[in-house]
Amino acid sequence: MKKFLLKILERLAKSLKEEQTDINQPQEEIINPVELEKTLELLSPIEAAKAGEQPNGKGTERKKKKKPSKDILEFDPRDIMEVMEIPFLALSKNRKKTITYESKDGKTKVNISCHTKHYIASIYDWDIIECIAGKMQEIINFSLDVPPRTLIIERHKLIKSLHKHDVRKTGREIESSLSRLKSTLIETTVRNEDYRYKGGFGFLDSWGYTERKDIKEFQITLSQWLYDGICKKGALLKVSPEYFDITSGLKKFLYRTARKHVGNNNNWEFSIEKLYEKSASEQEFKKFKYDLKKAVHDNDIPEYFLEWAEDDHKAFVRFINKRKELTKILLQ
Repeated sequence: MKKFLLKILERLAKSLKEEQTDINQPQEEIINPVELEKTLELLSPIEAAKAGEQPNGKGTERKKKKKPSKDILEFDPRDIMEVMEIPFLALSKNRKKTITYESKDGKTKVNISCHTKHYIASIYDWDIIECIAGKMQEIINFSLDVPPRTLIIERHKLIKSLHKHDVRKTGREIESSLSRLKSTLIETTVRNEDYRYKGGFGFLDSWGYTERKDIKEFQITLSQWLYDGICKKGALLKVSPEYFDITSGLKKFLYRTARKHVGNNNNWEFSIEKLYEKSASEQEFKKFKYDLKKAVHDNDIPEYFLEWAEDDHKAFVRFINKRKELTKILLQ
């Protein structure tokens, strides 16, 4: 856990203790407002309101709940739990080697390959799908309608959602990503556990880009398999917008693993061997372990703390819910 967070919490606890001792006596500001705001954002609304009370007894004003945007092109990113659990994506941007995965019970199988002139769709390319899934979820939530399989997305809004700034460069990168998402060939038993059919498909059926004086937009048609996965009830998990700022493929994988498995629990842990299997990394295990340990030491993925633990000569990575851990410390 980062030392500066502990300092903030210690000062916050001290402030609350002094407030309880004499609520009417003016208190000197002992917490940097910016640091306090960042800390309170990690707490639940009730806990944040309590922690944010001022010496005069008045609480900080709660943020008003945002009304759903009438413009369904405003993205609130979501990820698909099935794709978070199983290695459908490459961690690197230039992988051509086929990804092959089979669960221990033999029921879940995945084979991901690419055409000769393309690379396998990567975890970076998947950022676009998370934006699309968020858009489809908003359609379901607020228009009470079935979302279309073909979506029209304005270029500037997609670029903004991906936290990019260079419009020309990002536009070209999006086109390359869409090509890989379309050309990647998927063969899997996911949603086909009883082997009723065989077939291969991509993440996308087609995509196109239109640019005229007043229109710059992408038209994206999801494959039926991906569309069904997104529309399936309870299939999506909300993703932190800060996820798009992660530049490491391994750290993106660690965030998605934490988001999928920690959930409302305080923590979750995996052996490094299991993480190696789930990542489908091309690296040798020794190099993967080295990079994994460094990523855990950096401890800078959104919403979660990472810990490296060793027991009986076995190494584990522990994923800790940052909000719950900070709340636990604060209320002690």
